[in-house]
Amino acid sequence: MGIGMVRTKAMALLLGTSGFGLFSLYWNISELARIVAGMGINSSGVRQLAEAVGTGDEKRVARTVMTLRRVSLVLGIAGALLLLSVCVPVSVIAFGDKVHAGAIALLSLAVLFGAVSQGQVALIQGMRRTAELAQNSVFGALLGVLIGIPIIYFYRERGVVPALVCVSFLAILTSWWFSRRIKIQPVEMSSADVRDEASKLLKLGVVFMTSALMSTGVTTIVQLIVMWTTGAESGVEAGKSALGCYQAAWMLGGYYVMFILQAMGADFYPRLTAAAHDNAQCNRLVNEQAEISLLLAGPGMLATLALAPIAIHLFYSAKFEASIEVLRWICLGMMLKVVTWPIGFIVVAKNARRLFLWSEVASNTLQVVLVWFGVKYFGLKGAGIAFFVMYVCQISLVYMIVRSLSGFRFTPENLKLGGVFSGLVGAVFMGWYFMPGVASAVGLLLALVTGYASVKKICTMVPWEKFPRKIRRILSLLKLTPAVYSD
Repeated sequence: MGIGMVRTKAMALLLGTSGFGLFSLYWNISELARIVAGMGINSSGVRQLAEAVGTGDEKRVARTVMTLRRVSLVLGIAGALLLLSVCVPVSVIAFGDKVHAGAIALLSLAVLFGAVSQGQVALIQGMRRTAELAQNSVFGALLGVLIGIPIIYFYRERGVVPALVCVSFLAILTSWWFSRRIKIQPVEMSSADVRDEASKLLKLGVVFMTSALMSTGVTTIVQLIVMWTTGAESGVEAGKSALGCYQAAWMLGGYYVMFILQAMGADFYPRLTAAAHDNAQCNRLVNEQAEISLLLAGPGMLATLALAPIAIHLFYSAKFEASIEVLRWICLGMMLKVVTWPIGFIVVAKNARRLFLWSEVASNTLQVVLVWFGVKYFGLKGAGIAFFVMYVCQISLVYMIVRSLSGFRFTPENLKLGGVFSGLVGAVFMGWYFMPGVASAVGLLLALVTGYASVKKICTMVPWEKFPRKIRRILSLLKLTPAVYSD
């Protein structure tokens, strides 16, 4: 997370609002292509591996691992060739001309590297090698900054695509370094065995791919709506600047929340998959995860709301001032995302592919419609309003679905906790419109108080010996040692 902040700050200073918008658009084009190339096997591979590991059958695990590696390489090559073949029409759709076709063609390498590295990361996650997964993320991000920022520094906007390609290549190296440590039993596989295993990966993977494609596709469509709508009124450069400001708010609003959710999901998803047949255990795991999510994310969202102007200036620059109000609305939506995220995993763990797919279609379609109306009638902040309204609708939809699948209900403790944080976040948000200075001070105070209370609660939920020794010392100094462990 810290490395990501350094990278974002450097990009903002070197590229400005317009260049930052261009960077985000190139990034989403490469992500769309990588998602199509990957066919969702990075997610389905995690599920297949977790299921295989749960059986204790080493030969089954070995077959899944070998198939995952081979299919990732083949799909990566196919995806790179596909983007290479459509670089001209993609340039016309995204930018309105053919000038950027060469840069998009170069992105095909990032697609190949990304598909292979994602397959290796799926192997690490599916085997529940959480420490290696974390180390891979850190070293990958660090190498990306050390190589990517100098390229942007010397070549500015012309260096955006080469930087993306180099970062993707480095991701292969780091994911290979950690995945090679996983030893599997040698096993022979016939062509029929490979087809059978690949079929299992791709059947579920297509659903994941469709969901990810819709999500990233919607992100790209939202970016284009912001850029085109603003550009039609104020010119092309103004459109790119508006896109840069929107992307800045989006990244900052999601930094803290996505950091938490991705970290927890690394182990939560395979663990929930292993327990998917037992509704009671499944629901208990989801409620535990929802509680942890709220405890960790709530104080962070309060702090982001309270310090929105300072955060924008600190992580970007004064040129991104238009991002501030968008960021506040995105924070409201992120609070709902924190709750929606863990319960949505029930649909995936239960392998309810159709329900998962159609719920994603409904949510993403709604977001595009809301953004179009929002930006048209409210300007740039309308994109943030649309995100919040979409999550109000999505949490209701997902909750109804999981109720029918597993009989899931939030525990009274989670309802109370969610109500408290929702009330506090809503109060700080509204305070900015009436008493900005007071709202900032009160929001920061609430963030500190709820942060302390949340950590204290987490210390009673997690076995004390599970905390690293240095962390235990810090918690002890803060008087957060659970009573049962106190002298």
